[in-house]
Amino acid sequence: MDTSYPREDYLPTPAHKREPSPTVLAVGTSPPPRDHLIWSIFNTIYMNFCCLGFVALAFSVKARDRKVAGDVEAARRFSSKARCYNALATAGSVVLPLLLAALLVTGVIHLSKLAQESVGFFTYQFSGSDDEDK
Repeated sequence: MDTSYPREDYLPTPAHKREPSPTVLAVGTSPPPRDHLIWSIFNTIYMNFCCLGFVALAFSVKARDRKVAGDVEAARRFSSKARCYNALATAGSVVLPLLLAALLVTGVIHLSKLAQESVGFFTYQFSGSDDEDK
């Protein structure tokens, strides 16, 4: 039985001297699908238009679970659904307030023109009718 200290050739190399292991994808494989979890959390908390952000969050969590379990195809399907619901929630939450603001501005402009026209109608003087009757 050898009780001596281990020799240097059996010692592990320090972390700063190790070469980084290259990340090589096999030909024909694609990177794992994204789960869009941060985007879903943002839509759920800040811009929850018709609960689409919550639905996107559910699909994001499912995509992450499937990716961890190794079912890449199911993770890709759930990721696609999460991205779709996130895009809908973001578009609805950004476009709808802009549309309402535009309608409000055009309504105010229309009402101001209508008020000016009605003031002109009610201040019309019938001064010519008194002279014609005599």
